[in-house]
Amino acid sequence: MSSAPRLYFIDALRAFAILMMLQGHFISGLLDPVFKDPDNPIYSFWLYCRGFTAPVFFTITGWVFTFLLLRTKMQGWKNPRIKKGLKRTLELLAWGYVLRLNLPMLFEGKINNSFLYPDVLQIIGLSLSFIILIYIIFGFLKRWTGLIFLVIGLLIFISEPLYVDLTFPELPNYLAAYLTKANKGVFYLFPWLGYVCMGTFIAYLFNPKTEQLWAWGLGFLALGYWLINRSSAFLIDIEFFTGLELFRKVAYNNFLFIRLGDVFLLFGIFILINDYLKKGLWTRIGSKTLEIYVVHYFIFYGSLFGIGLYKYFKYSWTFPLSIIGALIFMVVCTAIVLVDDRYREKMFTFLGRKVTK
Repeated sequence: MSSAPRLYFIDALRAFAILMMLQGHFISGLLDPVFKDPDNPIYSFWLYCRGFTAPVFFTITGWVFTFLLLRTKMQGWKNPRIKKGLKRTLELLAWGYVLRLNLPMLFEGKINNSFLYPDVLQIIGLSLSFIILIYIIFGFLKRWTGLIFLVIGLLIFISEPLYVDLTFPELPNYLAAYLTKANKGVFYLFPWLGYVCMGTFIAYLFNPKTEQLWAWGLGFLALGYWLINRSSAFLIDIEFFTGLELFRKVAYNNFLFIRLGDVFLLFGIFILINDYLKKGLWTRIGSKTLEIYVVHYFIFYGSLFGIGLYKYFKYSWTFPLSIIGALIFMVVCTAIVLVDDRYREKMFTFLGRKVTK
């Protein structure tokens, strides 16, 4: 009897998402607006690809965290992944604020405005806590709990026209910014939590011991193609039968389901080439996404001291120079993390040997 295949594609997807994020921030931040021409097929293709980076990141976050949550033998309150998940939430919240802090202004007794608005790390952190909350409340449903996440994800996507412009004036700005786009947050729970819920549903549905990865890959490709090309028409059909105008509004601005289709296409491709991903740096890069994100923020945006590439070269580079720079930037950020990790391991090994002698 053959053993189940190792899921190399999960780490590869995480690595792909973080590298896409690095080059996306670099090119969008340094490219001269003169070259940002939507009619240019190269720029248009890059812009489209950049648009699915965040959906991939949020979806794979829900999948990976829930996958680890479910594969632990001890379930319910005793699941050690709950404690680790809550710890990770606090870690992400802390890093989210630290990276946006400006120390020179702080020493003057001021807080920079950007510090108060959440970014991707805070939203991912709170999303992990949300997964834990639903897991605990509906844990008695076992694998059926995944349907709860599917319903929540669909509701978040379908109701987007109802909350996108809500400002919540009764809440402080730094709290309202966590909720919707209208409150000036860089990222916000709605609709991004929807992608996390979709990823969590996949984790409940996906059998980690399956030997039919090719079937899953083809299934994701088919569903992704349908979401990109047919979901808008399907929403119009639902509006016709139900009379609810909300579905037509979603169909006419159907970026959420279309981007989910992009995510599923990527999932399908990476699953089909799973066996070819076991060699290389994918696993190491995919397991160091937070560290790479932190390093990139310091180098590019100049966290704490405000001294970064963005400050000195904002919107000033040509397209070829931006591409070359982005490639170097990705290599440098990942190398700093991976090389540092390698030397740290050697250092601890050396110290351990010295102590035992």
